Amino acid sequence: MAIKLIVGLGNPGAEYEATRHNAGFWLVDQLARDGKIMLRHDSKFHGQIGRVNIAGNDVWLLQPQTFMNRSGLAVVALAQFYKILPDEILVVHDELDMLPGLAKLKQGGGHGGHNGLRDIQSHLGTPNYWRLRIGVGHPGNKAEVANYVLKPPRKEEQALIDDALIKSLTVLPKLIVGQSGAAMSLLHTDESKKREHKPAPKAAE
Repeated sequence: MAIKLIVGLGNPGAEYEATRHNAGFWLVDQLARDGKIMLRHDSKFHGQIGRVNIAGNDVWLLQPQTFMNRSGLAVVALAQFYKILPDEILVVHDELDMLPGLAKLKQGGGHGGHNGLRDIQSHLGTPNYWRLRIGVGHPGNKAEVANYVLKPPRKEEQALIDDALIKSLTVLPKLIVGQSGAAMSLLHTDESKKREHKPAPKAAE
């Protein structure tokens, strides 16, 4: 199944622009730059939208402007209007349970506590959409998660995240045209070198 809509998750506003929670926005911004388009606000879709050509296919880009926990409102509005099925949607989001530098593709599954995914799943009525998970690391303490994702990555983390975004962009054309197996194989080739993990909480001092 070809991908017809790429959704980058994040929070609107300059104060959130550089934060870990906006990793999805970063990738969609780069797709817009590569496609030489400007994203424009469309109130009926509750977000910034644009259309680019990737591997010969026209693909919608969407950055919900509803704040993270209401992302599904924008996704379902655009998907219903253009008759895009859940398995034709790719959602790009920050992933706490993966180290910076890792990026992975998957279809379906739970929301893992991610408020954006939770709301999208609720609005679509199914988890059967594609996800591109961009590792941002974990603070090591569940109580610190909300504060952690709303802060910018450290310089060395940002470099690793940028590398993961670049690698993701190179495999997206294959996913767009329905070659999901090839896309995942290319993106996950260095999986043995970088392991998916969630660090144990730090011991109290």
